Amino acid sequence: MLLTLCRAKIHRAKVTQAELYYEGSLTVDRALLKASGILPYERVQVVNVNNGARFETYIIPGDEDSGVICLNGPAARLGAVGDEIIIISYAEFDENEAKDFEPTVALVDAKNRLRRIIKGNLPEENVRGNTHKI
Repeated sequence: MLLTLCRAKIHRAKVTQAELYYEGSLTVDRALLKASGILPYERVQVVNVNNGARFETYIIPGDEDSGVICLNGPAARLGAVGDEIIIISYAEFDENEAKDFEPTVALVDAKNRLRRIIKGNLPEENVRGNTHKI
């Protein structure tokens, strides 16, 4: 049996642009892709923390160290500039692989610059300083 697990994610990046009349996808700063291990053109799930929207799309690499997070095409209707999103990549693992697997989590600052990488679960404290558990 194969299990689908979170392989990597970019946690709480801020949307910097929304381009409705682009042909679809999500543009992400290449530095964040490298840090998280998410590949260009990889299918991802995007979760909008501000409005609860969830959608699938694919990644287009943006300029490195630009901080760009751009919702393109119809996805531009599912978020606004300033919204916080979580970008999640999944992979399939057999049960033995899944037991020891730990995802890569890229935490970013308010300007979408890499703050740190975590292997495995996020710590109990919220990465933005709130007190609720993640």
